[in-house]
Formats: sequence, structure tokens, C-alpha cells
Amino acid sequence: MENDIAGQPDQKTQNLQPTLQDPTTKHPKPPFERQFQPFPGLVSKMIPVPDHGEKSYKGSGRLQGRKALITGGDSGIGRAAAIAYAREGADVAINYLPDEESDAQEVVKLIEEAGRKAIAIPGDLRDESFCKKLILKAVEELGGLDILVNNAGHQKTHETILDISTEEFDRTMKTNIYAPFWLIKAALPYLKPGSSIIGLSSVQAYDPSEDLYDYAQTKAATTSYVKSLAKQLGPKGIRVNGVAPGPVWTALEISGGQTQENIEKFGGDTPLGRPGQPAELASIFVQLADNDGSFASGQIYGSAGGSGQP
Repeated sequence: MENDIAGQPDQKTQNLQPTLQDPTTKHPKPPFERQFQPFPGLVSKMIPVPDHGEKSYKGSGRLQGRKALITGGDSGIGRAAAIAYAREGADVAINYLPDEESDAQEVVKLIEEAGRKAIAIPGDLRDESFCKKLILKAVEELGGLDILVNNAGHQKTHETILDISTEEFDRTMKTNIYAPFWLIKAALPYLKPGSSIIGLSSVQAYDPSEDLYDYAQTKAATTSYVKSLAKQLGPKGIRVNGVAPGPVWTALEISGGQTQENIEKFGGDTPLGRPGQPAELASIFVQLADNDGSFASGQIYGSAGGSGQP
């Protein structure tokens, strides 16, 4: 072939070559501007605004006709999962706190623009009765349920255990541990073989920071419940997996999840030299819900920029 000189591909082949992206420069790196928002924080006010895949995620029908409920689906990793699920063909219900309504409505619009049904269900997951109502409403509005993503979490930094009040400790435990327990119990009667439950763990489960005493405990517990529940539900054909992010640029961090000093250098200690963006985890949530991932259960998928476990 005349154009194939010295083993080089011809022009037609070159046009088909993938465009490589350097992960160290793909997204913003520290230093970041110090910033604080009252809990729970809004992504629209963050500097820089996180990338949830609003413009970049392209679906291919991997979750066509599926029905998903994502807690904390208004922002951060939950928002990225919601966008990806919708563009893969799923109808999506999102839960969030009432203070996050403006962020939630942006997600609703993105889901609907993908041609899928979007259900917005505000409410506090610390209330067992609300968790039961959340599942019932999602099932009713979606016409069923086969993907449950327990993404919502509460994180506050405290220099010492002496600074953590019982009320604050209770909020972290209720949001991160009790709520998934209540939600899974309420959802199980509706989950058929092939359904998927996904929990949000963290590198904090394996290498806890000294100032995240209570939050880190909940992520270790999440890792444990994923593995335990996978054994319990495997014979029923229901898969249970978890995702363990490293530092990811979300509203959780700037609303008390990190100190201002840590915000400024956030993610800079990873081998990639930056924090992750929520969009970079979206495909993991798709894979764990997809029928193609049918042998993955009881697994914790890490995404930490070169550090952390597993």
C-alpha cells in the first residue's frame, strides 16, 4: 500500500486513531481558591464548577429501560451517575435535601433532555419513615426499580474527637449508615434478579484521615455491608458493589468536608497531582449496573488518581 510507508498507517487509518488525554492536565489542579458554603452547598457556586459530564458524557444504550434511584443525585458523584444513567437509557429518580432544589432541577433538566423520565424527591434520609416513602414513590413514579445507588453522604472535618458533638456524630451515622440500611430493606421486595445495589465507599475506609474520624468509620462500614450483602443476595440474582473514590471536587468538600487549608491544595498529593471530577467516576457506576458486569458482585471499585486502595 503506497501510503503505508515504513509501517506507518495511511491517512484513513490515522483518522480513526483515538485522541489520548493526559490525565494530569485533563482537569483543574491546585492551588484552588479558598471557599466555604453553608452545608449542604451548591455546585453552581463552586470555583471552579465541577464537571459532572454535562457536556462530555455520551451514552450508548447500556441501561435502556432500566429504573434507577440515586440518593444525593443533585450534585457531585450522584449527579454524574444520574446524567450517565439517563444517557444510557435509564429513567432516574434523585433524592436530595430541600436546600439543594436549584441543583436538583438542573439535573432533572439534563435527564429529560436525554429523553428519559426524571423524578425529583426531596427529603432527609435521616428519617426512617421518609426512606420508606422514598422507595415507594420511586417505584410508583418509575414503574419499578432495579438500580439503587446509595450515594448520599455527610462529611465534616474535626481536628479532634473532642470537637464532635453527639448530634454531629449522629447525623453522620444516620446519613451514611442508617439510611442505606433503611433504603435497601424497603427496596428489596421490588428488586428482581439482575438488579444492582451500589454503595459509596471511600479511600477513607482504608487509610482514614485524622480529622475525619466519624466519616471514615462509615466508609469502612459501607465496604463491609457491600461484601456481606453481596453474599446474602447473590443467590437471588441481585448484585451489590461499591465505589471508593479518592479526593473528588464536590460540594461536600467546600461545605465543611475539608479545612480551608486542605481546599487550597485539594488533590495535589495524588500521583496525578489533582482531584478527580465527578464525571470521571460516572462510567464505573454504569458498568456496575450494566448486565455486561454480571459477574461483579461484592467488589469495591477504586478511583483515586493513583493512590488509595483497593
